[in-house]
Amino acid sequence: MRKAIFKKFLQILFLALALNTFIAYVVTSSVLLKRNREDMRFALESVNQMFDYSGNIEEQFKKLSEAARESKSRYTLISRDGAVLADTSVDEADTMENHLEREEVSGALRGGYGYASRRSGTLGAEMIYAAICSDDGQYILRLSVVSSGMREYTMMLVPAVLLSFGIAFLFSSLEAERFSQSITKPLQEISREMSKMDGDYTNFHFEKCPYEEINVIADTTMRMSQNTKDYLERLEKEKQIRQEFFSNASHELKTPITSIRGYVELLESGMALNEDTAKDFLARIKKEAMRMTNLVDDILMISRLESRGAKADIVDIRIKELLDESIASVSAQAAGRGIAIHREDQDFAVRADMRQMTELFNNLLSNAVKYNNEGGDVWVSVRKKGRDMLLTVRDNGVGIPEESLERIFERFYRVDKGRSRKQGGTGLGLSIVKHIVNFYRGTVKVESEVGKGTVFTVSLPVADPDVRV
Repeated sequence: MRKAIFKKFLQILFLALALNTFIAYVVTSSVLLKRNREDMRFALESVNQMFDYSGNIEEQFKKLSEAARESKSRYTLISRDGAVLADTSVDEADTMENHLEREEVSGALRGGYGYASRRSGTLGAEMIYAAICSDDGQYILRLSVVSSGMREYTMMLVPAVLLSFGIAFLFSSLEAERFSQSITKPLQEISREMSKMDGDYTNFHFEKCPYEEINVIADTTMRMSQNTKDYLERLEKEKQIRQEFFSNASHELKTPITSIRGYVELLESGMALNEDTAKDFLARIKKEAMRMTNLVDDILMISRLESRGAKADIVDIRIKELLDESIASVSAQAAGRGIAIHREDQDFAVRADMRQMTELFNNLLSNAVKYNNEGGDVWVSVRKKGRDMLLTVRDNGVGIPEESLERIFERFYRVDKGRSRKQGGTGLGLSIVKHIVNFYRGTVKVESEVGKGTVFTVSLPVADPDVRV
């Protein structure tokens, strides 16, 4: 790339210098030609002022011939009708042809001054002609000098042009080398840094360069590297979560299956000697089967919510009725431990799936009762804020340690495993809450202090303003 930039830069530079040289040559030639015309006019005016047209013309021209030979020029006196009266280079001027149609003579007759360049048939050379009218307008005084055309100026200009061209090209080449290196150096640095990656997405570091476009490439590369690193870390974390999920799910399913198998074997062995014992064994088998069914249902619900494949049956739900049912579902457990449930609600409707809303309310209320102290309190509040439903469940129970707050929504995560199993929890309740909230694109916040209690606040954009109470 560096060679390509350098080569292209030199090509453009060469064309620019060549064009500039040509323009300078043309302009300089024009200036020199203009100066030559002015010098010839000045010489003619000087001779015209000294010339006595009423005196002996031949004698004056003889004297003028000496000066003309020294300056390698030629003077010609022409009458108004075009006849040549005298010439410093020809002895018998009357033998010369009529000059009335000559360009410089015609110009002098029209405007007092004429100029032309052509090849002279008399001298057989390229000539430059200038002519002026005498003061009385009866004569035309013409001056001609030998000219080599543009070659004359070329010989004068070429050395200077070549020297300036060479110096400019040299310094420009050095600048082109520096410029191409300044572009490719940061690109090479980016390439070297990226070659270090090799599966290890460490943070790159690039020095700032003078070109913002290359800085953008470096910044984009660093962001891509960081995004890739974050993505891989997220994949690894999700992999670990899946492994933990399968491990926990297997364990949670294996426990009731083992219990069921044990009771079935006891029944088969005839150890249930009386009907009461047999009924007790069957009741335990039924309890473990229900536990396993609930666990499978919770796992399936999380899976559908996570993949957004859940079929939501959106209906109008009266919040007051929903809260009544949720409180009733935990009232027996709360009453058994002397826990009082306090409610504060507004009577409004939401548009959501009934089963999902029931799971949301029940899981939060059930947790507030399970992880409370004997004789504790639970406060539940549901109100409408714009198009959002705000659900708050607060308790004055055992609380959640700060280090566990970030993990309580993970599947099968339990802060107090012994207490959870004793209360019959699966460790999926809060995970279901989180997935339902995400399904409706809402938010859930938790605040807790060990020994003082926990507050869950859920905001869902499901409140229906069109349904009137």
